[in-house]
Amino acid sequence: MTRKFFAALMVAAVLMTGCGDESADSNESVTNEQASPVAAKVPAFSAKTVDGETVTQEIFAEKKITMVNIWGTFCPPCIGEMPELGEMARSLPDDAQIIGLVCDATDGSPEIQKAREILSKADADFVNIIPNAELLKFMEGVEVVPTTIFVNSRGEVVGKTILGADIKGYHAQLEQLLK
Repeated sequence: MTRKFFAALMVAAVLMTGCGDESADSNESVTNEQASPVAAKVPAFSAKTVDGETVTQEIFAEKKITMVNIWGTFCPPCIGEMPELGEMARSLPDDAQIIGLVCDATDGSPEIQKAREILSKADADFVNIIPNAELLKFMEGVEVVPTTIFVNSRGEVVGKTILGADIKGYHAQLEQLLK
């Protein structure tokens, strides 16, 4: 199987699952404390951002905790929470950051431009990565977007996974993990 075919297959699988039932204004989320839908550690990768910059797994080493928001350009709750995520990213302490993984974007796809437009309109100026084959494999258990995980400086997934849009839950989880 070629990488492009594998990437397209993974995107199709994510698209077929659709968004979660959560609305962007919901204060409730489903948390999964027992098993994360992603691997326990982020794999080595080199991928592009929606702005065309290259990033690697070293991006996690820059901060104590990284909140990784896995979202799709097709998902109203994902789009709805972007302004709050942008605000949150600007107010985080120096030892934390937010990174987005745009699950339905692939290299050269129209979803990249759509993601740029969503992020610009929402004033969400944080790194958003176009998943490559390694990141698609890492995310293959994700069935609901947004799904938010937390990663330490060694690239290990830590804390609770939050399914659905839950700004209060993100803040609470970050506060706990930054102690």
